[in-house]
Amino acid sequence: MTLLVISPDYASHLLPLATLATAWRDRGERVVVASGPATAGIADAFGLERRDLRLGRGSNPGVITADAQPVDEGASLRGFFAATREGAVATLRYQASERLTDLMWQPVESARATQRIVEEVDPDAVLVDHLAFSARLGLATAGVPYGDVVLGHPSALPVGDEVYGFPPDWPAAFSPDPDDLAALRALCERVSERFAEEWNRAAHELDPSFPATEDAFAEHGPLVLYNSPSELVDDARRALLPPHRFLGSALRDESEDREVGEWVEEAGRFAYVSFGSFLSVRGDVLRRVADALRSVGLRAAVATGSADPRELGDLPADWLVRPYLPQVRLLRAASVAVTHGGNNSVTEALGCGVPLVVLPFSTDQFAGAAALERSGFGTALDPNAATADELARALRHALDLGPEPRARLEELAAAQAVRPGPDVALDALDDTLGLERAS
Repeated sequence: MTLLVISPDYASHLLPLATLATAWRDRGERVVVASGPATAGIADAFGLERRDLRLGRGSNPGVITADAQPVDEGASLRGFFAATREGAVATLRYQASERLTDLMWQPVESARATQRIVEEVDPDAVLVDHLAFSARLGLATAGVPYGDVVLGHPSALPVGDEVYGFPPDWPAAFSPDPDDLAALRALCERVSERFAEEWNRAAHELDPSFPATEDAFAEHGPLVLYNSPSELVDDARRALLPPHRFLGSALRDESEDREVGEWVEEAGRFAYVSFGSFLSVRGDVLRRVADALRSVGLRAAVATGSADPRELGDLPADWLVRPYLPQVRLLRAASVAVTHGGNNSVTEALGCGVPLVVLPFSTDQFAGAAALERSGFGTALDPNAATADELARALRHALDLGPEPRARLEELAAAQAVRPGPDVALDALDDTLGLERAS
């Protein structure tokens, strides 16, 4: 059996997808990754075959800077970073305005390149990142069934009256102006209309008989795999979901790091801090987090990413500070995690039973932070407004999580340990797509 994994050229996307593929790899089956060159090392590290597939103008091998991108992508990133300083609505407005370029880059060419790889590899099953729209369009127009992996809060695949790019929920710390929200929703609706037009034009060129859609953002494969715990989804949303499975998380194995191992053994209680590949550029927010940790007297492992560590002030000598850290290894031992609310950090923390302090900046991070708040597994704060004192209180709350949410969090982590995300994905794909192929 051969599994084909299709991902944009971003480490934060390929890492969970490659981790899901380990269930096939460990069963002795062939796994082929189709992605761009920046993430080639990830495929190699997992011991997977690779085919080159460019699905966008940008890339990210693990830590991203605007200067390392093509000119247009670099300018887009700088605009995004500037928008995060203006606030949540400004950031979402900027992202909406950039969406067509981001998500439908050379759609016909990318779709046909995907189809050529499918013909060459001849896979028995396909896993594809939901945000790889051009690749999914290639699969759909060629009649290739696939597992559609939604990374992020499930609202990344809108249902009901939701509009892509407009948060269905907000954490309590955010209270956007109603007029600003109405204008943002109207913008997201216009972008959705234009995106559907672009999708339909490309689909018609690929297959003139392919049915048109009114909302390409709501299109999905025959099986949707949510890389999220089901505990973060309320009953109202659950009733609207397409055929799906919740994976929980994709906790990857990481190579041994002697220094990290020794630090963990000596650290006692500590916080793990990371704003991911992109948002680590907000060194000003990391500085306030560092100030809060110092006031609480808690050791920290800080992944600074693209931020200059000097922005964080005088850091204690017993902290572990690097641009990039083995996240899962540290989360398995951490007492609390501080994050921007990205899919990997949230799901991996919950899979390790670690409560969260979330500082959401963009996209589905607001809905995800609201879900964490609702579950009792995390506290959300506005990264542009939260003071060091407020962050310190949130850290203390997470460290002293009440017995009821603590028990539920430990139960969630234990269930994922018994049945990890890769096993769920393997069984779901075998069952659902096997039946579809047979029919």
